[in-house]
Amino acid sequence: MKKKQSGLIFYEKKNRVSSELISEMLSLLFYTAIAVAIAWLLVMGFGFRVRMIGASMLPEIKSGQFVFIDRVLYRLKSPKRGDIVAFYPNGNENAHVMIRRVIAMPGETVRIEEGTVYIDDQPETDTGSGYDRVADPGIASGGLTLGEREYFVLGDLRSIGEDSRSPGIGAVNKDFIIGKAWMWTGEGGEQ
Repeated sequence: MKKKQSGLIFYEKKNRVSSELISEMLSLLFYTAIAVAIAWLLVMGFGFRVRMIGASMLPEIKSGQFVFIDRVLYRLKSPKRGDIVAFYPNGNENAHVMIRRVIAMPGETVRIEEGTVYIDDQPETDTGSGYDRVADPGIASGGLTLGEREYFVLGDLRSIGEDSRSPGIGAVNKDFIIGKAWMWTGEGGEQ
């Protein structure tokens, strides 16, 4: 017959790191490293990051914010009205990348008269951001008909900045469009 002990029994249990725990930790570390490497390759291969310069896209994108560009989407389909796109002005890859909103599509005629943008003689339908009136119609004052691969882009803050109204930029050829802006981060700087 065993004698029952009363009271607490203290003994030291040694914590040992088992080989299974080490194996699990190494496996987790390995898969995390693989996921980070794949994410980095995807961003570098299919994405593009550019800093917004100027206030022409206010209030949507502030000057100084980083804008991430999807470089794959427009290889599969064409830009649509309202998309925010990044492009090289006149295809000059040495120039800073510009970011503007697509206003008119290929084959349409754009005319700016008394501060209002007309597309095929119809006033532009606002997408809800309350654009300001266009102070300078530029090359669109008499009407500009777009070619089959050309887009007319404007900044959201239409009283300033260069865009398709400017003779130095004009209609943007699809070949010069880098991709669609899909995310912007940071607080932005000067405005």
